[in-house]
Amino acid sequence: MGKKVKWSWTSALVGAATATAAVALISAKPKDPTFHLIKINLSSFKLKFPIIDTDLILTVHVTNPNIVPIHYSSTIMSIFYDGSLIGSAQVEAGSQRSRSCQTLELTARLNGVELMTRHAAKFFSDVAKREMVLDARVDIGGTASLLWWGHRFNVHVDSHITVDPVFLDIIDQENKSSLEVFLA
Repeated sequence: MGKKVKWSWTSALVGAATATAAVALISAKPKDPTFHLIKINLSSFKLKFPIIDTDLILTVHVTNPNIVPIHYSSTIMSIFYDGSLIGSAQVEAGSQRSRSCQTLELTARLNGVELMTRHAAKFFSDVAKREMVLDARVDIGGTASLLWWGHRFNVHVDSHITVDPVFLDIIDQENKSSLEVFLA
């Protein structure tokens, strides 16, 4: 027959530890966060006849699916209409727990001069159709800490949002985020 193999607790513990480490590494693989615009609130108009600058509050739902908490720095989100920069929103520095969701309120300003001087005909056509397409881009940098190791990361977010320009309702949106972790 064959050679009899002697079973040992040491071999079993080493095997179990290896399997546990493999599962931990697979579940620790960084995942892209998700962003979803919940609502847009008008906060003020600034009239510079015949132009109106508009201040908005953007409520954004953010999910951190990773097993580590994150700390991110402040940045500016750029807002585009028909390929032109028409506004920006301030993203304040903050943090988020691991595997959690939170709501951010971003203060945004849309530049009426840019909108009316370069895109007036398209804007009024969109108002008549009650459908306006906006794009937004932001790069958010920060650190993710696991025990005593802190790794820098960068998240790039592209959003394509269709809104009703009269009532500021969100009709449709597509958000793409990509996470880059710097190990050095």
